[in-house]
Amino acid sequence: MGIATVNPTTGETMQVFEPLTAEAVDRKISIAHQAFQQYRRLPFAQRAEWMQQAAQILEEERERWGRVMTLEMGKPLAAAITEVEKSAWVCRFYAEHADQFLADVEIATDASHSFVCYQPLGVILAVMPWNFPFWQVFRFAAPALMAGNVGILKHASNVPQSALAIEEIFQRAGFPEGVFQTLLVGADRVPEIMVDDRVKAASLTGSELAGASLASAAGKQIKKTVLELGGSDPFIVMASAEINTAVATAVTARMINNGQSCIAAKRFIVQESIADEFTDQLVQRYAALKIGDPLLPETEIGPLATPAIWQELQEQVTACIASGAKLLIGGDPDRLVQANPGLQRGNFYPPTILTDLPIDSPARQEEFFGPVALLFRVADVDAAIELANSTPFGLGASAWTQDLAEQQRFIREIEAGCVFINGMVKSDPRLPFGGVKRSGYGRELAAAGIREFVNLKSVWVK
Repeated sequence: MGIATVNPTTGETMQVFEPLTAEAVDRKISIAHQAFQQYRRLPFAQRAEWMQQAAQILEEERERWGRVMTLEMGKPLAAAITEVEKSAWVCRFYAEHADQFLADVEIATDASHSFVCYQPLGVILAVMPWNFPFWQVFRFAAPALMAGNVGILKHASNVPQSALAIEEIFQRAGFPEGVFQTLLVGADRVPEIMVDDRVKAASLTGSELAGASLASAAGKQIKKTVLELGGSDPFIVMASAEINTAVATAVTARMINNGQSCIAAKRFIVQESIADEFTDQLVQRYAALKIGDPLLPETEIGPLATPAIWQELQEQVTACIASGAKLLIGGDPDRLVQANPGLQRGNFYPPTILTDLPIDSPARQEEFFGPVALLFRVADVDAAIELANSTPFGLGASAWTQDLAEQQRFIREIEAGCVFINGMVKSDPRLPFGGVKRSGYGRELAAAGIREFVNLKSVWVK
């Protein structure tokens, strides 16, 4: 269908958008390039004033923007509103700290005066995903714009109204024309945008395939990229853990965004001595989850974003069972609809737990993008770390243990961009965010994030 809002709860096409022509894209890039020439020279205080205004618009209109997200991609409304509030937080964070993060750094050398300064690059392309339609964009845009860059957004084709809303917010906040623009184009247009000399770098959050495609296009032009890709995050629970808290957090960590999050807990690795208790509690909590219309306040799990995502998840679960995995709960969408006829038109998938996956099962290496948990039993900390590192991904990891020695081993030995001990993996403006291995490279957020798209210039004066 191209660029359109299709309500995943009902299957209804709400609005269809005509993709921009090549000429229209060229005009927008030209406007962005021209805007950069003046915008880069503005003081931090002026940029911060506009960024604070963007945060205020987000906070004051949180319900409006949350509803836009829910109707486009299906996350529960309460979670969508929380996402808007978090987007305001990242705007305020960089408005308050950008000048500090990008201040000149004096360095003693044989010069009379030597230092490092940070200067913006220009037009930055953001290729963003549908699963967090506001947060993913604002965590790129807030540091990029505060650094003096200008942004052009190619958002996922199923969330065009979110994309246009974000452009509107920056315009209303007072940012000059061209500093942030949305390009309603398909993914096939990204390579031609990267070829344009006026586009200096790109940031992508999405699939491995999308990341490889963008990195290839950018590499041919010798342009920098930051990639945040997939994850198959381990959630490790050792015998010393506070099991009730670990189980409750495990459910939240897997079901965030209807299970459609790169940093959602996906593989539950539990020490054998407590595995039965953990499993029993997890199954009980899964069975109690409320699935339904994401606009209703009681709903905990809404639909998957698209029929294609639903189909891929169902194929993965079916393949696991065929290979010998044991199904503990869920896995039967037809049964879910029979019990809840009102869900038949949406992309609803039941909360599912699979265990006893054969050692050679491909599923042990895959990312499951939906409410499906893979449960593993291990003998000790050595086995837990080996299994945690046994996928090509390395985004985040959560480990639950009161043993200080075990905590240190997880911190030092797990191959991931972040490790959370006795807590759920989450992004935070104050901490760098990103992955290793096939989960991508580069960092967003914190000081590291704002320094990704600047020229780190060494200055030597005699």
